[in-house]
Amino acid sequence: MKNILYCSLLLFGLASCRKTLQESPKSIAEENFYNTPAEVQAALGAIYSPLRGSECLGAVYQSIQEATGDWFQGRASYAPISLFNGLDGTNTTRVGLIWNDFYLSIRNANLVVRDVPKGDGLTDDQKNASIGEARFMRALNYFFLVRNWGGVPLRTEQTMDSISIPRANPAAVYQLIVSDLSFAENNLPDVAPVSGRPSKWAAKTLLADVYFYEADYSDASQKAGEVIASGKYALLKVNTPDDFNNLFGAGIATTPEEIFYLDYATQSTWAFPLYTAGVGTPYLGVDGYYAIYSNTTNPLYANWDNNDFRKAYGWYSWNTPLGPTVILNKKFTDPGSKTPDNSYTLYRYADLLLLYAEATSLAAGAPTADAMEKLNMVHRRAYGYDPLQASPVDFQLADYDLPSFVTLTIRERGYETQAEGKRWLDLVRSGKAAQSIQAAWGKTVSQKAFLWPIPVSELNYNKALDPAKDQNPGY
Repeated sequence: MKNILYCSLLLFGLASCRKTLQESPKSIAEENFYNTPAEVQAALGAIYSPLRGSECLGAVYQSIQEATGDWFQGRASYAPISLFNGLDGTNTTRVGLIWNDFYLSIRNANLVVRDVPKGDGLTDDQKNASIGEARFMRALNYFFLVRNWGGVPLRTEQTMDSISIPRANPAAVYQLIVSDLSFAENNLPDVAPVSGRPSKWAAKTLLADVYFYEADYSDASQKAGEVIASGKYALLKVNTPDDFNNLFGAGIATTPEEIFYLDYATQSTWAFPLYTAGVGTPYLGVDGYYAIYSNTTNPLYANWDNNDFRKAYGWYSWNTPLGPTVILNKKFTDPGSKTPDNSYTLYRYADLLLLYAEATSLAAGAPTADAMEKLNMVHRRAYGYDPLQASPVDFQLADYDLPSFVTLTIRERGYETQAEGKRWLDLVRSGKAAQSIQAAWGKTVSQKAFLWPIPVSELNYNKALDPAKDQNPGY
């Protein structure tokens, strides 16, 4: 069959194709036009499946991202990442598998976008909502791709049957992302049907982040502001550091902060907590790998106020062969289970508030009272205060100009989103990567470290790519 051939060429291995066919055969059959809601749900489920595995957003993606940042260092096979000289062979293979999973997810989204309109058992609203979800997920995949690889081949419902597609420039990738999300925000439901699925507000949030990375701060501020003004989300209140378990811990069905999470259950484990935990740790029911770790001598940690609940909640000392100053992260824990039942918090309200604060000030050319209030909401919560009431830990607007306020928001985002796979991309986006890595680890970031290599398998099969000209610098 044509699509089976395409899948094998795209993923360059029959195993991945076989897995997808087994998990959701109706979503792969080219001749199926999705005539019932059940068929459409199976097709939509196949978009998420490639992302959930440990080789992608299940563990490896976040581990590589964090090992490249200024909070964590990589251990064992992840250690070369923290040299900031680009990826070695092992990690080049890993990002190649991530690439494959992103494109398999995109392919399954393309099938929904292409074939759902042909079905005759759905209303137009049902069709548009399904297409909106598929386009949201396609945009999310391309957003991961463009930030980590730069320009990439654009495979859409019109081009999905072609193997050889040239590398588009980043502007074209972003153009498709914005188009997909604009459709999604106008067609997705106001409330997601279940946790782990997108709503129109998730589409607006992702669109705000896309504008943010494009340095379109006015539009980023506007979209984030629309989500805030909706009143649908709120910061979870905490009174002790352990109360953050109600946000990041195991078995949490949903929270008032959840905008879009990749939800996991015990039968489909989010393996990433094992990569941050140690052997014999009390915070998981199974030994971890401590593939990434930090150190009390890291100035980010050493200079962090001990009264900030996020510090006490997020880190602990543990007996490892790496030395007495090593600390491990326990943001995502599940002490009673050998299969961690946590969720990947892709977008939550605190993250959005900090994005809004930075984007609004950059758009205005100076920090604003509204931007400072949004930042203070997150900061107050971190100390156990009511996010909506002035507190003794509030930052004061008069103390900051634009550069110092941007530095403050990036610092707060680092505290808030550590171990969520976002720090390195924030540093690159803000132009602070080289400075921050030098300050934290005393290392120089080579140009090769800023983009991942286009997989050799893609270069071999995609004849529209030149292995020399289309490869990223240093590879």
